[in-house]
Amino acid sequence: MQTAWIFSALLALGCALRPVPAPAPPTTIPLTLPSGRVFQTELMIDDDDRAKGLMYRPSLPEDRALLFVFGELDFHGIWMKNCRFPIDIVWLDEDRKVVHVEPRVPPCKKEPCATYSPMRRAAYVVEMNAGAARREKIVLGAALGFTLPR
Repeated sequence: MQTAWIFSALLALGCALRPVPAPAPPTTIPLTLPSGRVFQTELMIDDDDRAKGLMYRPSLPEDRALLFVFGELDFHGIWMKNCRFPIDIVWLDEDRKVVHVEPRVPPCKKEPCATYSPMRRAAYVVEMNAGAARREKIVLGAALGFTLPR
């Protein structure tokens, strides 16, 4: 009886029958790696996206990565809280050249989680599956190619 009353109240307010919009899929762009291979790369531009990153995902397809876009050069730290698999973290300068690679970063098992930071200031961070940086010839000074949407 009480359930019917709640449903009626929600219906009267116009809440019950409206579909909940699905979240927009992430914007993806091609990322050309030094090996010549191209990964489809999810853009992490706003604070919420950058904070969430790979949290709670069970995996990342082999040909995908995340690209964190920051508004300024800095020592942008990355942590692995609530991540489920190891990754390679690559920091790029404003010219999209590699300034630091942190390979095979493990998920955080207990707090406090370690923070990984570059040796030089960076404008972008790329996260990809562990081992991909080495396999795709991502080394200090190498250039990664991408064009950000306007």
